[in-house]
Amino acid sequence: MLLSSFSNNLIEAGCDEAGRGCLAGPVVAAAVILPSDYSHNLLNDSKKLSEKQRLLLKEDIIKDALGWGVTFVDNNEIDEVNILNASFLAMNRSVEKLKIQPELLLIDGNRYKPHNDIPFECIIKGDGKYLSIAAASILAKTFRDEYMVELSKKFPKYEWQKNKGYPTKDHRQAISEIGITEFHRKSFRQLPDQLNLFN
Repeated sequence: MLLSSFSNNLIEAGCDEAGRGCLAGPVVAAAVILPSDYSHNLLNDSKKLSEKQRLLLKEDIIKDALGWGVTFVDNNEIDEVNILNASFLAMNRSVEKLKIQPELLLIDGNRYKPHNDIPFECIIKGDGKYLSIAAASILAKTFRDEYMVELSKKFPKYEWQKNKGYPTKDHRQAISEIGITEFHRKSFRQLPDQLNLFN
C-alpha cells in the first residue's frame, strides 16, 4: 500500500518524469500536491496500470490535487543540456507551476539537481511507495503519451502511437530506413547501434 506522506506536517509535492529513455519527443515531468491523508483505490506506479486506468486517474488527480504542474522539455533542449539535466529542468519547472509552495519535494529516483531552496528527498522507486509521486508519474506519462500519439499522425512510419518514441525494433528500423525527424534526439546514445543510425 502506498503512503500518503513522507513527513508529518509539511506540504509535500511528488515529482516524477516520463520519456527519459526515448529516442524521440520531449521528456515530461509533473509535480503534484495531494491533500493530506489522500487515498485512491487505483492510484499506483503508472507502469503497473493499464492505459485506461491511467487516463481515469489523470482526471481524478487533476480534480483532487491541491496543486499540479506539468512541463515538457523538447528534444532540442535535451540535446543541449543532456537527458539527465533535462529531466531535472522539467521537474523544477513543474514545481514552479504549483499554485501552492511546497515545503518538501519527493523525487522519484536517486538523483536531483534543485534550482531552488526547497528541501527534497530522493526516493528510489518512489512511484511505487508514495501517492504523490505515483500521481506525478501518471500525469507525466499520460500527458506525454497523448502528445506522442498526436505527433504520430504527422510521422506515421515511426509508430509513435504504439512505442511513444521508445527504442523499439520497429522504431529503430524506421530510423535506419528513412532517417530522423525534427523531433528525434540527436544526443541519444543508449544503444550501441544508435551511433550508426544517426550518422
